[in-house]
Amino acid sequence: MVRLANILVVDDAAFMRVMLRTLLENNGHTVVGEAANGVEAIEKYVTCRPDLVTMDITMPIMEGVDAVREIRQKDPRAKIVMCSAMGQKEMVVRAIQAGAIDFIVKPMQEGKVLEVIAKHTGS
Repeated sequence: MVRLANILVVDDAAFMRVMLRTLLENNGHTVVGEAANGVEAIEKYVTCRPDLVTMDITMPIMEGVDAVREIRQKDPRAKIVMCSAMGQKEMVVRAIQAGAIDFIVKPMQEGKVLEVIAKHTGS
């Protein structure tokens, strides 16, 4: 049986969080929390202990790259996938250097999202 993932969705845009939650839940995953900025992401990561985090790069208060760095300091095994718009290649590289394991380009395609999650969680 396929093990489905518990996922924390981080994006400052509410519509993106809803879209990702719907996509993930419709495919059997569980969204264990949502956050609108990097500070919330760190707090939710500690309380929710997700299998994987989808992390927007550009957010208010604390951007995604900084949140990745902080989460990875708390849990070196954290699996964080960056979600970035086209043209943010430099930011994606910084995120990978900070500890992100993969990235998904916005606008997100359902198949690509599910493929990346399966690759890193075995689900």
